[in-house]
Amino acid sequence: MTDPSHGRFVVVPAAYLFLLREGPDGSGGQEVLLQLRQNTGYMDDHWAAAAAGHVERGETAYAAVAREASEEIGVGHLFLQFVTSMQRTAHAEPIDERIDFFFTATSWSGEPRIVEPEKCAELRWCRLDDLPDPVVPHERAVLDGIRTGTSVPYTTFGF
Repeated sequence: MTDPSHGRFVVVPAAYLFLLREGPDGSGGQEVLLQLRQNTGYMDDHWAAAAAGHVERGETAYAAVAREASEEIGVGHLFLQFVTSMQRTAHAEPIDERIDFFFTATSWSGEPRIVEPEKCAELRWCRLDDLPDPVVPHERAVLDGIRTGTSVPYTTFGF
């Protein structure tokens, strides 16, 4: 998308939250909370971060992910850890040029729940080494980096 006031390309920012916990079976396996998307028009019937959304004007990515966590899964007081920023493209419409900010949290207040049932069919704790199928592809790439400990501050997807 081009801003007519300066003619430069505009990138759409978004923030994502992966809540993490140790698995209840005592095996040491880490789990992530995922949502099954529905009725959004984007990657419906795919598993995705439990909370995510666009960064609004005047908002930091940290503030955006905290807002989305409250709005989508009813949790707050997040202990956020930055994972990576991802520049991605779909090589189609200008709106497909994105910069995504991914965070994890291992501590929060409140019990995660579906706050927007029209957009989320299910919330599920999933082992990082046994994710459901399908997962939104660019999010799966980040989850693989978290699982293997290979995340880096800047990644790309779709280039």
